[in-house]
Amino acid sequence: MKSIAITTGALLVSSTALAATITPPEMDNTAYILMDYDTGVILAEKNADEPLPPASLTKMMTSHIIEKKLLSGELKEDDQILMSENAWCRGSSSQSCMYVPVNSTASVIDMLRGIIIQSGNDASKAMAEHLAGSEQAFSILMNEEAKSLGMTNTNFVNATGMPAEGHRSSARDLATLARATINQGGDYYKLYSEQEFTFNNITQGNRNALLRTDPTVDGLKTGHTSAAGYCMAASSLRDDMRLIAVIMGSKSMQDRADQSRELFNWGFGHYETQVVAPANQAVDTLPVAFGQQNSVKVATGEALKVLIAKTQKNKISSIINISDDIQAPVAKGQEVGRMIALVDGKSVASVPIVATEEIEKANIFKRAWQHVVQWVKNLF
Repeated sequence: MKSIAITTGALLVSSTALAATITPPEMDNTAYILMDYDTGVILAEKNADEPLPPASLTKMMTSHIIEKKLLSGELKEDDQILMSENAWCRGSSSQSCMYVPVNSTASVIDMLRGIIIQSGNDASKAMAEHLAGSEQAFSILMNEEAKSLGMTNTNFVNATGMPAEGHRSSARDLATLARATINQGGDYYKLYSEQEFTFNNITQGNRNALLRTDPTVDGLKTGHTSAAGYCMAASSLRDDMRLIAVIMGSKSMQDRADQSRELFNWGFGHYETQVVAPANQAVDTLPVAFGQQNSVKVATGEALKVLIAKTQKNKISSIINISDDIQAPVAKGQEVGRMIALVDGKSVASVPIVATEEIEKANIFKRAWQHVVQWVKNLF
């Protein structure tokens, strides 16, 4: 590998330094966390790894799985889902419901809206039964997905978040899930910002009050049970910076909204995102052995972003580590190195450097000649 050092005017501090820079807010709740979406850096937290009842924040996992299956083609938006007697709400006012009549059907896209906007327990159970045969079996899928996302303090027992022994998640895990929902949900993430949904002639408003008071907020979910208190996972996008806040165990609907708003204002007020290198930035032209072409152009595979405190004035450095032994064939998009952002000599973020074109293997005569040339070079 060869390295090229580049000094830029961008500002950067590590997540540890960020945490020590500014005193986080004090809040009357059980746990909270504030995460930067792009970098995953945690800006503020309180009891963030404590497993707690997540209430209807559970439904973020239910909808996340549905969205993944829609995007993969395993589900279609107009597939009809049966509302079984077991999943049916029976006109209950003691829990949140979409109110699909028993033994009737609704489309997957309507069920998804019923889960996200109306927080329908009936829709969550019906989708769980459709996808896994039973809600209990669906919880296995939920826990498998949680494990794959790195949610280490989570155990799902049901698809709704209704109180159940052993049904727990943490603020950090739920922020991780929210980040995956935004990143992997495609256009379905737009559903989380819809303010109301009508089904069966019943219109219900989204319980996320921030959607109506802060135009930068575009999701995600609220929840409440007596055991969990009032909970909220929310995301706000201001300019090119997105933050995710999770509140657990606040005292009221107003408190969870106010505390989320306070976290966002605090985070955006003290921090900003800097782009060290944009995606697809040309990096170099590298030699290729045994190819139809003798070189390949390479660029950043994605944007290299770092999070800074606005009060920090430190310059950062970037190191480009590139392979010095690239041999054909080379696929377009193939990783050939990394661009690394450092502060005080420590790596804090990196992105792949990739080939921007395909290089096919040369014919046997050209490869033989190149082997001879290489052998001669090695003699000296």
